[in-house]
Amino acid sequence: MTAVIQRVNFCQLDIDSKTHCKIERGLLLLLGVAAADTQTDLEKLVNKCDGLRIFEDENGKMNNSVNDIGGAVMVVPNFTLCADLRHGKRPSFTTSMEPQKACVMFEEFALRLSKTTKVVTGVFGADMKINLLNDGPVTLILKSEDL
Repeated sequence: MTAVIQRVNFCQLDIDSKTHCKIERGLLLLLGVAAADTQTDLEKLVNKCDGLRIFEDENGKMNNSVNDIGGAVMVVPNFTLCADLRHGKRPSFTTSMEPQKACVMFEEFALRLSKTTKVVTGVFGADMKINLLNDGPVTLILKSEDL
């Protein structure tokens, strides 16, 4: 499971030219689910993301979590994070989990994170447009296999 996390001052997700969800200060979390991912991967990634301290405190140190600043997390499914780019110029997505199972994992990830944090989500399988204002920029890549 792969998460790309961006610290944002604003993030809005549109589907079919209509606003589906938006947040002010917080995190945009793009989530890719690979075919080999398990419940253990999901739990490790949720545990790492929950309380991740990447917001500055009064001394300019990254000591605050999204909850500490009263922010929210926008979780967006993104199967392209599982792309294999080792061969050729066109990405292969054979390592991505099949859509029905990946959707369940995505929804469970968002549900578990929402137990402690304000969460809004994109729609699995939808064509989404995301407008955001990066803060920093601060961008982190987390892979469950590394946790």
